[in-house]
Amino acid sequence: MSKAVIVIPARFGSSRLPGKPLLDIVGKPMVQHVYERALQVAGVAEVWVATDDERVIQAVEGFGGNAIMTRADHESGTDRLVEVMQKVAADIYINLQGDEPMIRPEDVAHLVQGMRDDAELPVATLCHPISAEEALEVSSVKVVVNARRDALYFSHSPIPYPRHVDKARYLKHVGIYAYRRDVLQNYSNLSEAMPEQAESLEQLRLMNAGIAIRVFEVAPTGPGVDTPACLEKVRKLMTQDLSENT
Repeated sequence: MSKAVIVIPARFGSSRLPGKPLLDIVGKPMVQHVYERALQVAGVAEVWVATDDERVIQAVEGFGGNAIMTRADHESGTDRLVEVMQKVAADIYINLQGDEPMIRPEDVAHLVQGMRDDAELPVATLCHPISAEEALEVSSVKVVVNARRDALYFSHSPIPYPRHVDKARYLKHVGIYAYRRDVLQNYSNLSEAMPEQAESLEQLRLMNAGIAIRVFEVAPTGPGVDTPACLEKVRKLMTQDLSENT
Protein backbone atom coordinates (compact mmCIF):
# COMPACT_ATOMS: atom_id res chain seq x y z
CA MET A 1 0.00 0.00 0.00
CA SER A 2 1.25 3.48 -0.87
CA LYS A 3 2.72 5.39 2.07
CA ALA A 4 0.83 8.55 3.05
CA VAL A 5 2.05 11.25 5.42
CA ILE A 6 0.36 14.38 6.72
CA VAL A 7 2.30 17.64 6.70
CA ILE A 8 0.91 20.60 8.65
CA PRO A 9 2.40 23.90 7.44
CA ALA A 10 2.51 26.25 10.44
CA ARG A 11 4.02 29.61 9.57
CA PHE A 12 4.54 31.74 12.67
CA GLY A 13 4.12 35.12 10.98
CA SER A 14 0.61 36.29 10.11
CA SER A 15 -0.47 39.85 9.38
CA ARG A 16 -3.91 39.34 10.96
CA LEU A 17 -2.97 36.84 13.69
CA PRO A 18 0.71 37.00 14.67
CA GLY A 19 1.98 33.73 16.14
CA LYS A 20 -1.14 31.95 14.86
CA PRO A 21 0.05 28.34 15.37
CA LEU A 22 0.56 28.97 19.09
CA LEU A 23 -2.68 30.81 19.83
CA ASP A 24 -4.50 29.21 22.75
CA ILE A 25 -7.73 27.33 22.14
CA VAL A 26 -9.24 25.66 25.23
CA GLY A 27 -5.85 25.23 26.87
CA LYS A 28 -3.80 24.03 23.89
CA PRO A 29 -1.95 25.81 21.08
CA MET A 30 -3.92 25.66 17.84
CA VAL A 31 -1.28 23.55 16.10
CA GLN A 32 -1.69 20.85 18.77
CA HIS A 33 -5.40 20.53 18.02
CA VAL A 34 -4.64 20.05 14.32
CA TYR A 35 -1.84 17.57 15.07
CA GLU A 36 -3.97 15.47 17.42
CA ARG A 37 -6.75 15.24 14.86
CA ALA A 38 -4.22 14.33 12.17
CA LEU A 39 -3.04 11.41 14.34
CA GLN A 40 -6.60 10.04 14.21
CA VAL A 41 -6.63 9.83 10.39
CA ALA A 42 -6.78 6.20 9.28
CA GLY A 43 -4.20 4.97 6.80
CA VAL A 44 -1.52 7.60 7.49
CA ALA A 45 2.03 6.57 8.42
CA GLU A 46 3.40 9.83 9.87
CA VAL A 47 2.38 13.36 10.87
CA TRP A 48 4.79 16.30 10.67
CA VAL A 49 4.51 20.01 11.44
CA ALA A 50 6.51 22.16 9.01
CA THR A 51 7.35 25.59 10.37
CA ASP A 52 9.71 28.52 10.01
CA ASP A 53 10.07 29.35 13.70
CA GLU A 54 11.88 27.70 16.60
CA ARG A 55 9.03 28.56 18.98
CA VAL A 56 6.68 26.31 17.00
CA ILE A 57 9.31 23.53 16.94
CA GLN A 58 9.59 23.71 20.74
CA ALA A 59 5.81 23.71 21.22
CA VAL A 60 5.30 20.68 18.96
CA GLU A 61 8.13 18.70 20.51
CA GLY A 62 6.76 19.71 23.91
CA PHE A 63 3.52 17.81 23.30
CA GLY A 64 5.40 14.88 21.73
CA GLY A 65 4.91 15.71 18.06
CA ASN A 66 7.21 15.63 15.03
CA ALA A 67 8.37 18.99 13.72
CA ILE A 68 10.69 20.04 10.93
CA MET A 69 12.27 23.43 10.29
CA THR A 70 11.76 24.92 6.83
CA ARG A 71 12.81 28.12 5.14
CA ALA A 72 11.02 31.36 6.00
CA ASP A 73 10.69 32.59 2.42
CA HIS A 74 8.11 30.09 1.13
CA GLU A 75 5.18 31.79 -0.58
CA SER A 76 2.66 29.04 0.11
CA GLY A 77 2.02 25.88 2.09
CA THR A 78 2.68 23.85 -1.05
CA ASP A 79 6.16 25.36 -1.42
CA ARG A 80 6.85 24.42 2.20
CA LEU A 81 5.57 20.92 1.48
CA VAL A 82 8.02 20.56 -1.41
CA GLU A 83 10.89 21.21 0.99
CA VAL A 84 9.53 18.66 3.48
CA MET A 85 9.23 16.09 0.69
CA GLN A 86 13.01 16.19 0.30
CA LYS A 87 13.39 15.09 3.94
CA VAL A 88 10.37 12.85 4.55
CA ALA A 89 9.80 9.96 2.13
CA ALA A 90 6.23 9.07 1.04
CA ASP A 91 4.08 8.34 -2.00
CA ILE A 92 1.19 10.60 -0.99
CA TYR A 93 1.52 13.88 0.90
CA ILE A 94 -1.47 15.45 2.64
CA ASN A 95 -1.22 19.20 3.14
CA LEU A 96 -3.37 19.85 6.23
CA GLN A 97 -3.57 23.52 7.08
CA GLY A 98 -2.36 24.49 10.54
CA ASP A 99 -5.35 26.79 11.06
CA GLU A 100 -8.03 24.06 10.77
CA PRO A 101 -8.37 22.90 14.42
CA MET A 102 -11.88 21.54 13.82
CA ILE A 103 -11.09 19.33 10.84
CA ARG A 104 -12.71 15.89 10.98
CA PRO A 105 -10.20 12.99 10.76
CA GLU A 106 -12.67 10.94 8.71
CA ASP A 107 -12.76 13.63 6.01
CA VAL A 108 -8.98 13.50 5.64
CA ALA A 109 -9.12 9.70 5.61
CA HIS A 110 -11.67 9.90 2.79
CA LEU A 111 -9.20 12.03 0.83
CA VAL A 112 -6.37 9.55 1.42
CA GLN A 113 -8.54 6.61 0.37
CA GLY A 114 -9.63 8.46 -2.75
CA MET A 115 -5.99 8.76 -3.81
CA ARG A 116 -5.39 5.07 -3.15
CA ASP A 117 -8.50 4.01 -5.06
CA ASP A 118 -7.29 5.77 -8.22
CA ALA A 119 -3.56 5.40 -8.76
CA GLU A 120 -3.73 7.85 -11.71
CA LEU A 121 -5.11 10.68 -9.60
CA PRO A 122 -2.40 13.38 -9.24
CA VAL A 123 -4.05 15.77 -6.75
CA ALA A 124 -7.21 15.75 -4.66
CA THR A 125 -8.95 18.11 -2.26
CA LEU A 126 -12.26 18.58 -0.38
CA CYS A 127 -15.36 20.74 -0.61
CA HIS A 128 -18.79 21.08 0.97
CA PRO A 129 -22.04 22.80 -0.01
CA ILE A 130 -22.79 26.33 1.19
CA SER A 131 -25.67 28.77 0.89
CA ALA A 132 -25.91 31.48 -1.73
CA GLU A 133 -25.38 34.02 1.05
CA GLU A 134 -22.10 32.45 2.19
CA ALA A 135 -20.97 32.19 -1.42
CA LEU A 136 -20.87 35.99 -1.49
CA GLU A 137 -18.15 36.09 1.18
CA VAL A 138 -14.81 36.90 -0.43
CA SER A 139 -12.89 34.94 2.22
CA SER A 140 -14.75 31.78 1.18
CA VAL A 141 -13.12 30.06 -1.82
CA LYS A 142 -15.63 28.42 -4.13
CA VAL A 143 -15.10 25.58 -6.60
CA VAL A 144 -17.02 24.31 -9.63
CA VAL A 145 -16.51 20.69 -10.71
CA ASN A 146 -17.19 18.61 -13.82
CA ALA A 147 -18.94 15.25 -14.16
CA ARG A 148 -15.81 13.38 -13.00
CA ARG A 149 -15.68 15.64 -9.90
CA ASP A 150 -12.52 17.29 -11.18
CA ALA A 151 -12.23 21.02 -10.51
CA LEU A 152 -13.12 23.38 -13.33
CA TYR A 153 -12.17 26.53 -11.43
CA PHE A 154 -11.61 27.96 -7.95
CA SER A 155 -12.49 31.55 -7.07
CA HIS A 156 -13.13 34.04 -4.29
CA SER A 157 -16.11 35.14 -6.39
CA PRO A 158 -19.45 33.33 -6.19
CA ILE A 159 -19.24 30.73 -8.96
CA PRO A 160 -21.25 29.76 -10.91
CA TYR A 161 -22.92 33.09 -11.61
CA PRO A 162 -26.61 32.63 -10.66
CA ARG A 163 -28.33 33.78 -13.83
CA HIS A 164 -30.91 31.13 -12.97
CA VAL A 165 -30.97 31.32 -9.19
CA ASP A 166 -32.83 28.06 -8.68
CA LYS A 167 -30.18 26.15 -10.67
CA ALA A 168 -27.09 27.40 -8.85
CA ARG A 169 -25.36 25.19 -6.28
CA TYR A 170 -22.31 26.48 -4.43
CA LEU A 171 -19.40 24.44 -3.12
CA LYS A 172 -16.89 25.82 -0.65
CA HIS A 173 -13.32 24.62 -1.05
CA VAL A 174 -11.77 23.10 2.05
CA GLY A 175 -8.06 23.85 1.76
CA ILE A 176 -6.69 20.36 2.34
CA TYR A 177 -4.75 18.71 -0.48
CA ALA A 178 -3.39 15.27 -1.31
CA TYR A 179 -0.45 15.19 -3.75
CA ARG A 180 1.46 12.44 -5.49
CA ARG A 181 5.18 12.74 -4.94
CA ASP A 182 5.90 13.37 -8.63
CA VAL A 183 3.52 16.36 -8.68
CA LEU A 184 5.43 18.01 -5.84
CA GLN A 185 8.76 17.20 -7.47
CA ASN A 186 7.68 19.19 -10.51
CA TYR A 187 5.82 21.97 -8.67
CA SER A 188 8.71 24.46 -8.63
CA ASN A 189 8.96 24.18 -12.42
CA LEU A 190 5.37 25.36 -12.93
CA SER A 191 4.85 29.00 -13.83
CA GLU A 192 2.54 31.39 -11.99
CA ALA A 193 -0.32 32.03 -14.40
CA MET A 194 -2.58 35.08 -14.52
CA PRO A 195 -5.53 33.42 -12.68
CA GLU A 196 -3.28 32.49 -9.75
CA GLN A 197 -1.85 36.00 -9.59
CA ALA A 198 -5.29 37.60 -9.79
CA GLU A 199 -7.04 35.29 -7.29
CA SER A 200 -4.01 34.54 -5.09
CA LEU A 201 -4.94 30.83 -5.15
CA GLU A 202 -2.00 28.46 -5.55
CA GLN A 203 -4.11 25.55 -6.83
CA LEU A 204 -4.73 27.50 -10.04
CA ARG A 205 -1.05 26.98 -10.90
CA LEU A 206 -1.69 23.24 -11.11
CA MET A 207 -4.83 23.69 -13.17
CA ASN A 208 -3.07 26.04 -15.57
CA ALA A 209 -0.49 23.29 -16.15
CA GLY A 210 -3.24 20.82 -17.00
CA ILE A 211 -2.97 18.86 -13.74
CA ALA A 212 -6.37 17.53 -12.66
CA ILE A 213 -7.61 18.15 -9.11
CA ARG A 214 -10.26 15.69 -7.94
CA VAL A 215 -12.72 17.23 -5.48
CA PHE A 216 -14.36 15.01 -2.85
CA GLU A 217 -17.50 16.37 -1.22
CA VAL A 218 -17.96 16.09 2.54
CA ALA A 219 -20.44 17.43 5.08
CA PRO A 220 -20.04 21.10 6.12
CA THR A 221 -16.99 21.54 8.33
CA GLY A 222 -16.14 23.76 11.27
CA PRO A 223 -14.57 27.15 10.50
CA GLY A 224 -10.86 27.70 10.03
CA VAL A 225 -8.97 30.46 11.83
CA ASP A 226 -8.21 33.36 9.47
CA THR A 227 -9.14 36.41 11.55
CA PRO A 228 -9.59 37.36 15.23
CA ALA A 229 -13.35 36.92 14.76
CA CYS A 230 -12.81 33.38 13.40
CA LEU A 231 -10.59 32.60 16.38
CA GLU A 232 -13.26 33.62 18.88
CA LYS A 233 -15.89 31.61 17.00
CA VAL A 234 -13.71 28.49 17.06
CA ARG A 235 -12.94 28.98 20.75
CA LYS A 236 -16.65 29.11 21.55
CA LEU A 237 -17.44 26.04 19.45
CA MET A 238 -14.59 23.98 20.92
CA THR A 239 -15.45 25.07 24.46
CA GLN A 240 -19.01 23.91 23.82
CA ASP A 241 -17.77 20.57 22.41
CA LEU A 242 -15.51 20.10 25.44
CA SER A 243 -18.32 20.73 27.91
CA GLU A 244 -20.66 18.35 26.06
CA ASN A 245 -18.08 15.55 26.12
CA THR A 246 -17.19 15.83 29.82
